[in-house]
Amino acid sequence: MALILQLRTELTGSGHDAGADTIGWHLQHRHQVNVSRATIHRILVRHDAVTPDPRKRPRSSYIRFEADQPNETWQSDFTHYRLADGTDVEIITWLDDHSRYALHVSAHPRITGQTVAATFTSTAASHGHPASTLTDNGMVYTVRFAGGRGGRSRLEAELRRLGITQKNSRPNHPTTCGKVERFQQTLKKWLRAQPVQPHTLTALQALLDTFQQQYNHDRPHRSLPHRATPAAAYAARPKARPGDRSSDTHDRVRTDKVSKTGNVTLRHNGRLHHIGLGRTHAGTYVRLLVHDLQITIIDATTGEVLRQLLLDPSRDYQPTGHRKNQ
Repeated sequence: MALILQLRTELTGSGHDAGADTIGWHLQHRHQVNVSRATIHRILVRHDAVTPDPRKRPRSSYIRFEADQPNETWQSDFTHYRLADGTDVEIITWLDDHSRYALHVSAHPRITGQTVAATFTSTAASHGHPASTLTDNGMVYTVRFAGGRGGRSRLEAELRRLGITQKNSRPNHPTTCGKVERFQQTLKKWLRAQPVQPHTLTALQALLDTFQQQYNHDRPHRSLPHRATPAAAYAARPKARPGDRSSDTHDRVRTDKVSKTGNVTLRHNGRLHHIGLGRTHAGTYVRLLVHDLQITIIDATTGEVLRQLLLDPSRDYQPTGHRKNQ
């Protein structure tokens, strides 16, 4: 109980989400303690550590969409933030739609069309080009609604040159880009919680770099399977590329749970094969990345590669190759 309340205080104080799901993830992955969500919630309520937050709309009323592959769609948006001296600056984000991985976060005096194009180019240099982008209708992203004046924006010209599909939300429909907007809310909540507020763009950028690292690698995401981190989700599947369609890809992805005997199953050409991972991984949720006979098995929560193998179609069981203790 004391550890649960301690985590609640630490997460809240640092500006991170501190709900029962997140606390449960930290208990399991940082302290090797398993406590149910209901138990955590009861402890928080008993100690007046829960702030009522009634929903304005039922969760079932939302229409959810998620790209099937990393780099299938990148969302982008920018937001304002005030430095300690009152100077207004702007922060731009490029976010992977499938994994919520923060690909790029940077601060600027003002976001222009040139800024958008430059940050896209630098992000693509680090992570590869996406199959599509999704933004709102701001003039720095698109001029298609400007009555034909001014030709294409720099981003539009670059996307056209690379064969990348450009998608824009409909006017007055901000939820279309909801993932990147939700990321910005989380980011600004964390920034405001920092005890020393930045006085310069350089200081702000240092905080953004710290948050990006924590968000991608250390923070569980409630919208991802098994509360995985964005980094784990981004690494767990093959990346889409310009011109790709998920239905045309030669790769396939299968999710499974390691059996008590340490195996997972995979069907190939109508024949079921059992693949050994070892009893130490029993109960672990995994993803199998399959390309012909080449198989990579990844921990669905952490992104750790558990095994790589070339499937032998003539054998029902694919042994780990580890010798049993004599």
